[in-house]
Amino acid sequence: IYSIDEDEKLTPSLEIILPRDLADGFVNNKRESYRFKFQRIFDQNEKQETIFENIAKPVAESVLAGYNGTIFAYGQTGSGKTFTITGGAERYSDRGIIPRTLSYIFEQLQKDSSKIYTTHISYLEIYNECGYDLLDPRHEASSLEDLPKVTVLEDPDQNIHLKNLSLHQATTEEEALNLLFLGDTNRMIAETPMNQASTRSHCIFTIHLSSKEPGSATVRQAKLHLVDLAGSERVAKTGVGGQLLTEAKYINLSLHYLEQVIIALSEKHRSHIPYRNSMMTSVLRDSLGGNCMTTMIATLSLEKRNIDESISTCRFAQRVALIKNEAVLNEEIDPRLMIIRLQKEIQELKDELAIVTGEQRTEALTEAELLQLEERITSFLEDQHPESKLEVGADMRKIHHCFHYLKKLLNDKNIHGTSIASSEIKDHNSQEPLKEEEYKKLRDILQQRDNEINILVTMLKKEKKKAQDALHFSSMDRSELRRSQSSPFPPGNPEGPRMLPPSAPTQALDSSTSQYRSSVLHGKTGQ
Repeated sequence: IYSIDEDEKLTPSLEIILPRDLADGFVNNKRESYRFKFQRIFDQNEKQETIFENIAKPVAESVLAGYNGTIFAYGQTGSGKTFTITGGAERYSDRGIIPRTLSYIFEQLQKDSSKIYTTHISYLEIYNECGYDLLDPRHEASSLEDLPKVTVLEDPDQNIHLKNLSLHQATTEEEALNLLFLGDTNRMIAETPMNQASTRSHCIFTIHLSSKEPGSATVRQAKLHLVDLAGSERVAKTGVGGQLLTEAKYINLSLHYLEQVIIALSEKHRSHIPYRNSMMTSVLRDSLGGNCMTTMIATLSLEKRNIDESISTCRFAQRVALIKNEAVLNEEIDPRLMIIRLQKEIQELKDELAIVTGEQRTEALTEAELLQLEERITSFLEDQHPESKLEVGADMRKIHHCFHYLKKLLNDKNIHGTSIASSEIKDHNSQEPLKEEEYKKLRDILQQRDNEINILVTMLKKEKKKAQDALHFSSMDRSELRRSQSSPFPPGNPEGPRMLPPSAPTQALDSSTSQYRSSVLHGKTGQ
């Protein structure tokens, strides 16, 4: 009936062979074979593990990275949708995509300790175009009609919100699997001619994953829809009636609306997409042509009697493959941090308004407020960061108190001598002018001494002239006079005392002066 052509170079293709019914005397020109191309084709003998590795694992990795993901199974009744999505109950190896995905996600979360992850789970059932929460604990005690219905709400940004659908936090894999088993127990299952335990409703198992790095205000939020659609069936072929007929009617109608949405999305110049026709297309709005990475699994029951349904399923899958989704990274600012920031901004604006309008606050600050202000000032003074700020608001009472407290701290530091470093800096700066004054004073003294020496030199010259006039006196007196003249100044440097260095001490200058005076007196005595 079918053949699979899997070439490494070419896209895998499935060929469905339709043998002709040759009747005598009639010409039959019906097509004998239908060929459909898929990204991957799994034969009847493939294991569940292979299905998960090829289909669900890439989607789960993208969800961990912050992108939305959807996996939905489509096919006729009894073709294996629920077995693929949820799994079989007989063997552990028959686990489906949902339990394997949960195991994989929680395994990855335990490995990655760099982020804080939170996981929530919801389980929605759409039965006869009405939504029900499969995780509602009232399922066991109440009939389906008494349970609150899940309704679809839409905000101005065309985002879908589901009222009466509960979100349950799951911290471990065990908790998540318990929620899955609870929801599966509450599903609508009935026996039909096509399937002994046929699911009569569409079920959407959603994993909400949010991740945040410690200290960061950005939160990544992603969701993974795992959808088990109810099987389409031809009522004329199955011959069902009563409640099963009503269920089949709603199932086929919702699948028809799903196909309408997919056809509209695949057409390029279509302005309106009929999402609101059914509840299922409204819920899966992001998954179909929106912000999501969507994978579709088409299940076929390749028997001779079901060959028409298999061909229509393949055609439906080809239309789905034409849809283009635009998945983006779901990052947003943490709403709690945003609320705190906005509250702070509101308070600052109120304070500014109070200052502008001149509204004075006369009541005194409480002890708790004063203590809080002093703690803020202390931490501000201890903070070495150049951009640190002292946040006290626009309340003038608090501002005045801050100045008084700072003045008090400054006075205390001066009293206890804690400002030694600042005084040393002042002393160091004041040393320069003092040195200049000393230099000036020494220069004045030196100038005065030079003047005195000049006067003495002129006096000595006069005495020398008188001594030359008295050469006719006795030789002893002449030698004494020559000795007295040569003792104050050596020959060749008559102005030697002038060349004293400026750094010579004052006592040296005084002693030389007294020496000159004594030599003059000695000369007079000798004469």
